[in-house]
Amino acid sequence: MKLLLEFLEEEPNLPFNRYAVAMELLKVDAQRSIEHLEILAADFPEYLPTYYQLAQLYFDKDDLEKAAEVYKAGIALAKAQKNLKIEKELEGAYQMLKDEMEEW
Repeated sequence: MKLLLEFLEEEPNLPFNRYAVAMELLKVDAQRSIEHLEILAADFPEYLPTYYQLAQLYFDKDDLEKAAEVYKAGIALAKAQKNLKIEKELEGAYQMLKDEMEEW
C-alpha cells in the first residue's frame, strides 16, 4: 500500500495510480475505497474501470440510487468509447440492480 500511495503522490495525473490505491483499500476499508473512486470519477470521468467498482460498492452499502446513477453513467461512457465488453458487463450488473430494486 505504501508503494501505491507513493506512485499516486508522484504521478497524481495517472488515473490508474488512484484506481490501484482504491482497489487495495477495498480489502480493508470500503469507505476509503469509495472516497478514492469518487475522486477518480470526478477528476478522470473518462476512466471506465471506475464505474463498475464504484457502483458495486454503493450497491454493497445499500445505496441503490447512487449505484444506479453510476452504472448508467458507466454504460453511457462505454457506449461513447465503443467498448462493447465493458458496456455489456455494466448493463448486466445494472439489470441485476434493477431486479434487486424491484424486490424491495
